[in-house]
Amino acid sequence: MIFRLLVLILLPVMAYYAVKSARTRFNLNSRQTQILFAITAALLVVAVLILMGRLPIHFILAPLGAAGAFLLRFLPTLLRLLPFWQMLQSRTASARPRSSNQNSTIRTEFLAMELQHDTGNMDGTVLKGPFVNQKLSELTLTQLLELREICVTDSDSLQVLEAYLDRTQEEWRAQSGQEKTTAEVDESTMTRELALEILGLEEGASEKDISNAHRTLMQRLHPDRGGSDYLAKKINLAKDFLLK
Repeated sequence: MIFRLLVLILLPVMAYYAVKSARTRFNLNSRQTQILFAITAALLVVAVLILMGRLPIHFILAPLGAAGAFLLRFLPTLLRLLPFWQMLQSRTASARPRSSNQNSTIRTEFLAMELQHDTGNMDGTVLKGPFVNQKLSELTLTQLLELREICVTDSDSLQVLEAYLDRTQEEWRAQSGQEKTTAEVDESTMTRELALEILGLEEGASEKDISNAHRTLMQRLHPDRGGSDYLAKKINLAKDFLLK
C-alpha cells in the first residue's frame, strides 16, 4: 500500500521533469510541448488507474502490442516513404511566403537596437542615461555624440551605436574626429534565446529558417554593403550557435 502511494506521488513529478527535459533537448515549441504534455497526462492517468486497480493492465498492453505488430509489419514501407515525406515538407516550406515586417533585436547595457529585415533600416531605444526611453531617430547628432560618450563604458553599446551612426550619419566621424572602433564580440554571452532574438526568429525555427534569416540580414548589414563589422559578427555568431 505504501509502495503504491509513493509511486502515485512520484509519477506526476517524473512526468513533469520528463516533459521539461524533452522540451529542452529537442527544442520543442509551445504547441509541440502542449501536445507532449497532453500525451504524458493521458498516460499518467492510465498508469494511476492501473496502480489503483481500477483498470486491468491488459488495457494498455493490448494497444501497445497491436501498435508494435503494426510497426513491424509496415516499417519497411514507412522507411521507403520517408524520403518522399521529407521532400514534400521541404517544398512546402520553400513555397511558404516569408513573413514581412520581421525584426531582429540586439540588446546591450544602454541600447535595444532593432533591425528591419525587409528594409535594412535600424533604430533603437535608449535603456538608461539622460536620453532613456527615447528613440535614436529622435535625437540630434549632438545628442547622439553625447550618448556615445556615455556608452564608452560598455563595448557592445558603443559598437551598436557607432553602427547606427555609420548608417544614418555618414559624416559623423569627420565632424567628431573619431576613428573606427575595432569590432569585438564576446562569444561567451551568447545564448539560444539571444541568438533567436538577433535573427528575429521564434523557438522551434528550422535550420532553413535560421539560414534564410541570416542570409537576409547579411544582405542588408554586410560591411561591404555599408553595414557594420560588429553586427555582421554578431549575426554570424547567432547563426553558428543555433546550427551547432
